[in-house]
Amino acid sequence: MEVYLVRHTETVCEKGICYGQTDVTLKEPYLEQFESIKSQIPSDAVVYSSPLSRCVQLANYLAPSIITDSRLMEMHFGDWEMKKWDDIPEADFTPWMTDFVNVAVPNGESFVELHHRVTDFLATLISENNSKKIAIVTHAGVIRSILCANSNTPLKDAFTNKVDFGAVIKIEL
Repeated sequence: MEVYLVRHTETVCEKGICYGQTDVTLKEPYLEQFESIKSQIPSDAVVYSSPLSRCVQLANYLAPSIITDSRLMEMHFGDWEMKKWDDIPEADFTPWMTDFVNVAVPNGESFVELHHRVTDFLATLISENNSKKIAIVTHAGVIRSILCANSNTPLKDAFTNKVDFGAVIKIEL
């Protein structure tokens, strides 16, 4: 199955802000980027999207009908949502940075928890769509998780996968 992993375009959040599952809007202008992304996706692809508006807006541009799934949401950063990374207390930040795979953000989730919901989504996707072209409009953390699952890369190495805003990455599942 051809799968096109699509990261949403840039948001209005200033650099250095942790915004995970906070529903932030896209930075304008974005229509030219949307058109470039659309040109890379087969017109007959089934489009899945995170339910966050920054993804839904792009997904709706790509297809007249989309399927949203909460398992495609970015990592839940709990108490850190909408805080500057530099303002996160070192006592909370250091353990997470030491082992972001297994250590959950206070009142949020760990990367392995994100990975479990993403791989659950992939298992459902594979069982229901084994011969279709699929586009998944989502977030960097989710895309890194999928790439790790697809290549058997350890989660601790997820950030070796560069995932820019507006990136389209084609894989085979």
